[in-house]
Amino acid sequence: MKYIQRFVLTLAFVLGGFFAGHVQAQPAAADPRLQDMVLGKAEAPITIIEYASLTCPHCASFHAEVLPALKTEYIDTGKAKLIFRDFPLDQLAFAGAVLARCGGPEKYYTFLNVLFAQQRQWAASQDPKGALVQIGRLGGVSSDQFEKCLQDKAMGDYILNSRLEGNQKHGVNSTPTLIINGKAESGVPSIADLRKKLDALAK
Repeated sequence: MKYIQRFVLTLAFVLGGFFAGHVQAQPAAADPRLQDMVLGKAEAPITIIEYASLTCPHCASFHAEVLPALKTEYIDTGKAKLIFRDFPLDQLAFAGAVLARCGGPEKYYTFLNVLFAQQRQWAASQDPKGALVQIGRLGGVSSDQFEKCLQDKAMGDYILNSRLEGNQKHGVNSTPTLIINGKAESGVPSIADLRKKLDALAK
């Protein structure tokens, strides 16, 4: 069973690599891990900000059932860009957010993809931190690197401030919440509903 889980995680990182080439981090930040990670073209006319928690099942559903089509139809075509912002609902989600950022901009969305896809395994594990360490290792983040990131006050503050800003600026109080060109949409939308909203904005 452990071999199968390890194989699945390894495969997820290999397949998840297609996210890497589309991530554009803003170069102005002193630490490139502590800034918005843009999935898609920075100049895309539609901006979708996703506030989500890595332990939220509804967020995992969005990433499994809606994001692939959204990426293919709107992000890859330059019509929209996605920015994921942390809104951790618990300590495990916070630790997962740390791991995703610890890997740097090039691996960020791949880590998010794996963490959501394997959410039931690591979040419900008897040793969730150990499960995160294993995911980190398979993604090229050593246990020492992960531990250092967990102790990094600047990284922790950035993640917590992301949640605070989402609540205060956009009124986010549940996950997932999408901010589409400044307008908040809570819950998991269907790709059909998203198409209607995004196509209307594109006109």
